[in-house]
Amino acid sequence: MNAQAGGFVAHPPGMDGRLGLGEPAITGVHRARVWDAVASAHAPNLVGETIVFVVLPDGTVVLEDDQPDDSLAPLADAIDQRLSPPYRAAAVRSEGSVWSAAAEKIVVVELPWMEGDVVDLSIVDGVRELSVDDKTTIRPIPSLDALAEEHAQVALHAERVDGDLFAVDVFPL
Repeated sequence: MNAQAGGFVAHPPGMDGRLGLGEPAITGVHRARVWDAVASAHAPNLVGETIVFVVLPDGTVVLEDDQPDDSLAPLADAIDQRLSPPYRAAAVRSEGSVWSAAAEKIVVVELPWMEGDVVDLSIVDGVRELSVDDKTTIRPIPSLDALAEEHAQVALHAERVDGDLFAVDVFPL
């Protein structure tokens, strides 16, 4: 049958098998960009297949895994040419001693006396919700509250990087 006769071409089935266009946004909608910079570098002293690291505002590199001293420098330098610290990066071994990394900008705040390692703060329609290691609390956290006040509605996710320093992702809503 053809379109003029009202056949399949006139009304193709959707994802659910019913006539029509199916679910909206299933085809052709690209995902938002996640990374602020990507880079590759020759880093022969890195071990393993994947690495996650954070570069603090002063240039200090904080690694999740043990690596030989200065082994990450070539990769961090390649990212630094495209994105200034602070940032979080994930790298994978591409081929031999060549590594590829993707990095995203972060905010680093100091949260002294914070007992937990993960802090989530959201403000939606004037309602403030805070959890520390998935436990709800109402205590003020001035550093995070100041970041949240920059937006009418926001979600913040902070993870301990090193000592009292936390990497904060800010998601305006």
